Amino acid sequence: MIILVINCGSSSIKYQLLDMKSEEQYALLAKGNLEKIGLPDSKITHKPTGKETVVRIQSVPDHTLGMQLVLSILSDPVCGVIQDFSQIDAVGHRIVQGASYFKGSVLVDEDVMEKIQICCDYAPLHNPAHILGIRAMQKVLPEVPQVVVFDTAFHQTMEAKNYMYALPYEYYEKYGVRRYGAHGTSHQYVSQKGAKVAGLDLNNSRIITCHIGNGSSVTAIRNGKCVDTSMGFTPLEGMIMGTRCGIIDANIVPYIMKKENLTPDQMTDILNKKSGFIGLCGKSSDMRDVVGFAEEGDPRAQLVVDKVVLDITKLVAAYIAELGGVDLIVFTAGIAENNPWLREDVCKNFEFLGVKIDKEVNDRTRDAAIISAPDSSVKVALIPTDEELMIARDTMRLTKDII
Repeated sequence: MIILVINCGSSSIKYQLLDMKSEEQYALLAKGNLEKIGLPDSKITHKPTGKETVVRIQSVPDHTLGMQLVLSILSDPVCGVIQDFSQIDAVGHRIVQGASYFKGSVLVDEDVMEKIQICCDYAPLHNPAHILGIRAMQKVLPEVPQVVVFDTAFHQTMEAKNYMYALPYEYYEKYGVRRYGAHGTSHQYVSQKGAKVAGLDLNNSRIITCHIGNGSSVTAIRNGKCVDTSMGFTPLEGMIMGTRCGIIDANIVPYIMKKENLTPDQMTDILNKKSGFIGLCGKSSDMRDVVGFAEEGDPRAQLVVDKVVLDITKLVAAYIAELGGVDLIVFTAGIAENNPWLREDVCKNFEFLGVKIDKEVNDRTRDAAIISAPDSSVKVALIPTDEELMIARDTMRLTKDII
């Protein structure tokens, strides 16, 4: 089964084309990214497996034409990997926010589309773009079944004590104000993969997954199900991130608004786009840059580095207590995957519990592996995330009987 996986942003389309023989047997045919949709210098970077990377710059005014371009390059006689659009059996979409409507992946119909639209209130930067992607694909491949996979679905197993805020209950009833979490597809994948690598029975395990990228979250998982997670009503809550502040005293918000004479939208912009790494460091929201500045002696950059390690440590510690112990700690996503020092520094804070990193293995490892020492009391793993594979698996499962 050939499955196209789509992740739409407001001005971008990321894609992967996979040939799924089964959940465990598959081949990546191609992947790519179309950027700057709506601008005259739109750029598509296409990476077909076994062929040269192709970069094209041309005007792509909207997502429908963007989807047409993606399909065109996938079937191009020179750089393509399929002969015709008709070879695509199904399409899977990543959706950031499904609120309480969706506890798992579903086939797209109009009722599903209406609920995704309602959830735009909870993810205004993401869900509208996902809707554009689905509608565009409906126009381009109207007969091909589509599946939506929600970042929030994995977290729907949390109990009320974990997802409710201590606000007037009517705000939950009227507006759905509660913790939803994010990165659920990634947390689910790396916990399953991590359990296999560590030789654990997923259904009898306590796992803490640390998805540390420009957006970051930590999740507590018992027996394969989410117990607690650090992101909240929106992806703003939790630890420090590239441009997001993470947890702060809520009274800071009206205080700054009054002092600076800011509107709610302006304050939201500050919290989501001008805080975090860029807010503290003042120079960059990219951890690679921040580390470089810290190594040059910049105290504010070093503050960011120290705070990232501290925030992860505090979340992991809380979840160890909540789970009553831990069998496996997993690191994943861009920052955690590419910075061995981060994994080592976090784990050093748990040496008092007997956690030990194998420094040599940790420093050289870039693929899925156990990075803790043999005598460590808790196994620690690096597991590169693969959300696209999870989406492809769910898409195959939900469409195999109707194709």
